[in-house]
Amino acid sequence: MTYCVGLCLDEGLVLLSDTRTNAGVDHISTFSKMCVTEVHDDRVLVILSAGNLAISQAVIAFARSGVEVDGSVQSLGSVPDMFAAAQLLGAAVRKVHGLDGKALGEHNVSFDVSLLLGGQIKGDGTRLFQIYAAGNFIEATADTPFFQIGEHKYGKPILDRVVRHDTDLKAGVKLVLVSMDSTLRSNLTVGLPIDLLVYRRDSLRIDLRRRITEDDPYFRSIAERWSAALRDAYRALPDME
Repeated sequence: MTYCVGLCLDEGLVLLSDTRTNAGVDHISTFSKMCVTEVHDDRVLVILSAGNLAISQAVIAFARSGVEVDGSVQSLGSVPDMFAAAQLLGAAVRKVHGLDGKALGEHNVSFDVSLLLGGQIKGDGTRLFQIYAAGNFIEATADTPFFQIGEHKYGKPILDRVVRHDTDLKAGVKLVLVSMDSTLRSNLTVGLPIDLLVYRRDSLRIDLRRRITEDDPYFRSIAERWSAALRDAYRALPDME
């Protein structure tokens, strides 16, 4: 399993993913779930993936090399806008399903993949999409400024309570790290290291990209202070009469 979260804020994007994948309790590996396409002064596209690793890697490979969409072959480097990029990923998902779906079914393996696509292409706005296993997708809005995929339930409460479209990027970084820390504490199928990326609107370049390990002092400070704050808040609650 995995956990990925993306915030689409007025100032830009904050994207975070873990790296754990496992095929049993004695076979745990580390793979990056974050794929980045960056062309200076033209586009920044970031894909986060959850589900079957082989499926998600095949989808991203097709999206990079090219897939036919509406009669023409498009790739992550050539699509004209973010909506077309989301269409491209959906088409890549359906192509992989057409190639492998039957064989997976014969081995009782479900076609399990979900993707987050965030970024900006020159001439378009900063946008965030969630792509489903059927290849269809939805877009984040000012009313719903974040998406999660994978093991999302543990990290969702803090986002529901705090994230707004006008949340600034620095606050967004703290929020996704708290959300990830809550997930790490409650689910062993999500694990360090984690990949963080921050994109500032209209910059057309990555503002921050960082691999966070268990030795990272900032993440450790966030986790410890959040735990302490929760304990203090609990103690301050009034007793029932």
